[in-house]
Amino acid sequence: MNHDHYSEDYLRGILTAVKTIALVGASSNPVRPSYFVLKYMIEKGYDVVPVNPRESVGEILGRPLFASLQEVPHRVDMVDIFRNSSAAESVVDDAIAHGAKVVWMQLGVRNDEAALRAEASGLKVVMNRCPKMEYAKLCGEWSWVGGNPGRISTKRPTLSGNRVQSLSITARKGY
Repeated sequence: MNHDHYSEDYLRGILTAVKTIALVGASSNPVRPSYFVLKYMIEKGYDVVPVNPRESVGEILGRPLFASLQEVPHRVDMVDIFRNSSAAESVVDDAIAHGAKVVWMQLGVRNDEAALRAEASGLKVVMNRCPKMEYAKLCGEWSWVGGNPGRISTKRPTLSGNRVQSLSITARKGY
């Protein structure tokens, strides 16, 4: 797989199939990016499990905090890595052992060797991307904060409660 570019269909497929996310490197500090991602993904209807061995709090945003992925009592679909690129290797190994379906490495996190191991074990991999940002781009919210999603459309995305009904927004280019 080419990890320099991901198609919208690939990202959409992951974000619609995933229900539970372990956010490894979660922070209870509300000004940290991992806190924003945790909060946003919860608001969109995902079951997000914070994981961080260095945090001393018992929960983040009302979710129990775990010191490691091995301590999470139920299987998660996706492991979102908010650690540096070298630490991603051990997190990917934990994700494989845990039975996750997807490994997602945050912005600035890329580890090609770990990605190859994950893919060889049947996991989908995304590197150097943020699921919060990709979700917002796919459902049309990205432009609300001044981002350019690269789309021109007169149709608004359909929202149902806190979760996007469908991430099947099509691009209309050439205008």
